[in-house]
Amino acid sequence: MRPEILNNGYGFGAKALFAIVRIVSRRSLPDAAKLTFYRPDFYGSPAKEFTHQAMRGPSAWSVGERELMAAYVSKQNESPFCVGAHTSTAAQALGDEPMVAGVLSDLDTAPIAEPLRATLRMLGKLTREHTVDADDMRELRSQGVTRAQIEDALAVCFAFNVTNRLADAFDFSMLTPAGFDSGAAVLLKRGYH
Repeated sequence: MRPEILNNGYGFGAKALFAIVRIVSRRSLPDAAKLTFYRPDFYGSPAKEFTHQAMRGPSAWSVGERELMAAYVSKQNESPFCVGAHTSTAAQALGDEPMVAGVLSDLDTAPIAEPLRATLRMLGKLTREHTVDADDMRELRSQGVTRAQIEDALAVCFAFNVTNRLADAFDFSMLTPAGFDSGAAVLLKRGYH
């Protein structure tokens, strides 16, 4: 059940920004963006900064690979809004919609490099079982995944396990495919700030 305060609990500045976005883009601001304006000191600002660093900060993983991780974690959590948003963003970033769809439908047969497959497998396990162990890390390292890449992937996993739960708890409104594509273009241009 969507709390009414998320529809109306914003100050004048946020409401004005939402109206400007609606006029310029001809679309309402997605609920994921609106949530960061509700109690920005408690959740919004820290979450935006952490997510931006995880998704756009320096990393050996490309932006597209990190967006694919976000989509994969969201798929494991069965979070429809986040699956739609990050599937579209990953497909645009990687320029390969069939590959992204392949990863989300069958990771074992998807046409991706083994280090990325092993990393996604570990993120899936962590998301579903809430645990990983030394053997999981050894498997990643044997596939050529560096310690820094593991840390970066875990940051993406954390960000989207939190975001998925919020999206589902607050009943984020689903967008049309065109809405997800438009949002993806903005995410790729501006990041998560």
